[in-house]
Amino acid sequence: MQNIIFWFRNDLRLHDNEAFVQAANAGNVIPVYIFDERYFEKNFLGFKRTGEFRTKFLLEAVEDLRNSLRARGSDLVIRVGKSEDILAKMAEDCQAAALYASKEVTQDETTIEALLSKKLKPNNIDIDLIWAATLFHARDLPFQINFLPPVFTDFRKKIEQTLKVRKTFETPDKLPPIGNIDTGNLPTFADLGFDSTPVFDPRSVLDFKGGETEGLKHLNEYIWQKDLLKTYKETRNGLIGADYSSKLSPWLSLGCLSPRTIYEEVKRYESEVIANDSTYWLIFELLWRDYFHFTALKSGTRMFKASGIKNDLNKQWLRDRTIFEKWVKGETGVPFVDANMREIALTGFMSNRGRQNVASYLAHDLGIDWTWGAAYFESILIDYDVCNNWGNWNYVAGVGNDPRENRVFNIERQASIYDPEQAYINLWLG
Repeated sequence: MQNIIFWFRNDLRLHDNEAFVQAANAGNVIPVYIFDERYFEKNFLGFKRTGEFRTKFLLEAVEDLRNSLRARGSDLVIRVGKSEDILAKMAEDCQAAALYASKEVTQDETTIEALLSKKLKPNNIDIDLIWAATLFHARDLPFQINFLPPVFTDFRKKIEQTLKVRKTFETPDKLPPIGNIDTGNLPTFADLGFDSTPVFDPRSVLDFKGGETEGLKHLNEYIWQKDLLKTYKETRNGLIGADYSSKLSPWLSLGCLSPRTIYEEVKRYESEVIANDSTYWLIFELLWRDYFHFTALKSGTRMFKASGIKNDLNKQWLRDRTIFEKWVKGETGVPFVDANMREIALTGFMSNRGRQNVASYLAHDLGIDWTWGAAYFESILIDYDVCNNWGNWNYVAGVGNDPRENRVFNIERQASIYDPEQAYINLWLG
């Protein structure tokens, strides 16, 4: 049989992985993961694009994937470098008939796809990119992507009225050996340019562990063992502890969990236990995630510019490093903002309510270029997802998908509603 290379990216799982299933069906699949050096470089603000918290989670996820592949008779080839160079050389060396991968939508990722395709062409090696990131499949949308509704509510109504979620794909039971290929070692923090490793802060909402195994375990605990789904809508704006929200986002961000698998578990819960506003709300959040992915596909590079998706050139943003650094360090003098910024700096995580408040404060109260905040979040967040992160920042900064002109949060009022006893503020500033 012919050799097929499968390039794992942000789909670090074997369950419901259509691209991997197609690759395995096409020939002797050789799974590969590359720690692309460009994602560990410093950005324009001096932050590593992939910070220490996300790196730890990523290393754990890749190790878990390798273990899962080995348990099925295969293995994972691991490399560090430029993806297109490594993959093109590997495809040539093993005389691969094709290379399969899950499709990405944003500029950096699609640029690498194009470079890889160009390098594979001289050897007549096909590249097959398969949509896998969203709950609803891009090809099933009831409109062309250029006609994606500019407001989420309109998108949601059209989707809910017309579409069904495709069924999940089975996890492969057995896979062929990869042959005489050097599989490589999992890189260390030092290999990826870090001087130290992250330290767990006991105040963290959860000790997140990367990987498909942990993701499926957490999903099962949240829905079935702890039975927290039925109150999700009431508790989701919490600030302290593991149980106020689903905390599925880190595993979703790297594709350790499939959104369709989450959907199927919610539907099973609705069938066997209860269907209420809370069960719907978790699916509602997955729809928001879809919307930002499709928005990224439609808007292209506009999502990453200060003028935003709306291309609003009238808004003027400050680029003051001193003010920005105080926001980053949690030294603004506004307790609710500072507490949230201390949490994210020390744990790599922050509640959704906190994210909206600190983003609004940076963009509207301080007037600082919101792309600076988005770039900091890219570095620091354990659950960074390019479409969600930049889409949400567009939204809060008033240059994205929002029917309201100014979405400005009253920080004091928000603190009084969501932290009335100042338990959260005291936890991080006390």
